[in-house]
Amino acid sequence: MRIDIITVLPEILNGPLDHSIIKRARDKGLAEIYIHNLRDYSDDKHRRVDDYSYSKGAGMVMAIRPIEKAVNSLKKERHYDEIIFTTPDGKLFDQKEANMLSMKKNIIILCGHYKGVDQRVRDHLITMEISIGDYVLTGGELAAAVITDSIIRLLPGVISDETSALSDSFQDNLLSPPVYTRPADYKGMKVPEILLSGNDKLIDDWKHQQAVERTKNLRPDLYQKYLKNNS
Repeated sequence: MRIDIITVLPEILNGPLDHSIIKRARDKGLAEIYIHNLRDYSDDKHRRVDDYSYSKGAGMVMAIRPIEKAVNSLKKERHYDEIIFTTPDGKLFDQKEANMLSMKKNIIILCGHYKGVDQRVRDHLITMEISIGDYVLTGGELAAAVITDSIIRLLPGVISDETSALSDSFQDNLLSPPVYTRPADYKGMKVPEILLSGNDKLIDDWKHQQAVERTKNLRPDLYQKYLKNNS
């Protein structure tokens, strides 16, 4: 998989994308991630990529010209399955979207910034608009890092135990059950006896029931999705 990220603040992405699972995926050749400075595509002598809004509202707007140049430059080299724009008013990102995107081959992520982007970019260049939550960040770089991490970890071979990603929270509209490790008894705080029984069937049933109960109590909205999909 290849992910190209277009941003006005490339330095923000260097840390998150060069450590842990993402670094492992890149080192193994399972993922290619390239960061492109949008200012490199500016015609302005000061490398500006924003301008005033015609609507006279507060804040600057990302201009269409450098974005189109950046996107078209990349598209000349290969076909892209999705061109994603990170924006607070995009579709809320979830595990289902991460699963879907992990099946793609080439993706562009355009990081939102300033007060927004010229609407013509959204109308004619973008194929997906994604939000990671109902709040506003200074820029879309952290959102791009979140999206990239959630996708890359699903690629076969990235995580040593490939079944681990399949049992993550949200995969079946359920939160993960509680987990424990040694010692079995720590200062009187004990691991549930069933987990020490060695009976895989009983343990799996317990874990599923715990996941259902945790989801019902902590995320009733998610629990309703679970009920709908299992009715």
